[in-house]
Amino acid sequence: MAERKPIESWLTDMDGVLIHEGVPIPGADSFLKRLKESGKPFLVLTNNSMYTARDLHARLARMGLDVPAESIWTSALATAKFLDNQHPEGTAYVIGEAGLTTALHDIGYILTDHEPDFVILGETRTYSFEAMTKAVRLINSGARFIATNPDETGPSAEGALPATGSVAALITKATGKKPYFVGKPNPLMMRTGLNSIGAHSETSAMIGDRMDTDVLAGLEAGMETFLVLTGLTSRDNIDRYPYRPTTVVDSIADLVDRV
Repeated sequence: MAERKPIESWLTDMDGVLIHEGVPIPGADSFLKRLKESGKPFLVLTNNSMYTARDLHARLARMGLDVPAESIWTSALATAKFLDNQHPEGTAYVIGEAGLTTALHDIGYILTDHEPDFVILGETRTYSFEAMTKAVRLINSGARFIATNPDETGPSAEGALPATGSVAALITKATGKKPYFVGKPNPLMMRTGLNSIGAHSETSAMIGDRMDTDVLAGLEAGMETFLVLTGLTSRDNIDRYPYRPTTVVDSIADLVDRV
């Protein structure tokens, strides 16, 4: 294996790496403190499109984790960046929360249900049959279908919740049209994130708790990858995949001295 260059920037997933069910994972605060002291650029990533970066900054601060809003990169921001490059100042019918609608407003998009250029599906806790029916009809009428991420379920204190990928599958079944998923494991989310902090994949690392999103996205973006075992992937599950992370560690605490 070719020797990699020293790590000059870090990307890390949020849920399962820094926090778990609203509680900081031991070592997360030390890792973030060391990152800020090092001066190295970093991003905290999440496929969840519900919240703005400012919202997430406030939520993490209440847990005792200090992450500047400009160091948070969501699938909603990545989706907005993608659309701003592909189809500037377009129109969209959106199923989602403030994180997604704010990101689209910020790039000059008009949100409408009248002949939109796109139907954009994101995370919400209130998926409605009426909204999904409208999305189906607009896609059948020619609107292009975008989804913020392919995650089929999301975590909650009560158990798994249906997420964007599950609702996208329903709309696909009704329309025959598959969405373009912007979030992880699409390496586009990683590359746009790296660009936003002026980083290069050859000298960057991705930390995650999922083989099928975090590790895969980092791998395909050309980054060094670290899998932590504090989330959804256990050590026994790693060999189920045809690819491997660069390094497996028990938790983020094991990476404090790597910064």
